[in-house]
Amino acid sequence: MRLALLALLLPLEALAGAQRYEPLADAVRARLSRAVADKAVPALQFGSTADARRWLEEMDVRLAERMPDRKLRLELLRTVHYEATRARLDPQLVLGVIEVESGFRKYAVSRSGARGFMQVMPFWAPLIGRPEHNLFHLRTNLAYGCVILRYYLDAERGDYFRALGRYNGSLGQAEYPKRVLAAWHGRWKYAGPA
Repeated sequence: MRLALLALLLPLEALAGAQRYEPLADAVRARLSRAVADKAVPALQFGSTADARRWLEEMDVRLAERMPDRKLRLELLRTVHYEATRARLDPQLVLGVIEVESGFRKYAVSRSGARGFMQVMPFWAPLIGRPEHNLFHLRTNLAYGCVILRYYLDAERGDYFRALGRYNGSLGQAEYPKRVLAAWHGRWKYAGPA
């Protein structure tokens, strides 16, 4: 009991690695900046309203134990789906990244200073966004995280294992990519509309 209470009082630290700063070509920086600057209202992109509702309901049930507040849970799911789709990523992959990176804790901070759901390193804000961007803000964090993951996936020519290693700052080590891939293909796998 005491241990559980003590754990609640400690700061929420994520066990994530740290994305490494890599110089970006001006054209890449401009493309990434445009991607995080989107101000459109997040909307689910499905073939039908029924398909959207089915996905949201299924993911809502899976996430309920980790995020008890349904309103926040649905906001997270809608935003994950929007930002992942916009970045040409599978939303379930992004849910796997969030599970492993922060355990679905909005205010998680890693030992290296990565922040929020997707554990985005602060150096990214002035590099591809604006220095004043709040990486704990749901939409900002997910937009950055998805854009960065897409950048790494493109740089690694579609190799998820290597892209995830780069995202986490653990390229060449198998533990992190394996955990994310297991979460993506296990807990967050979605077969789609019946």
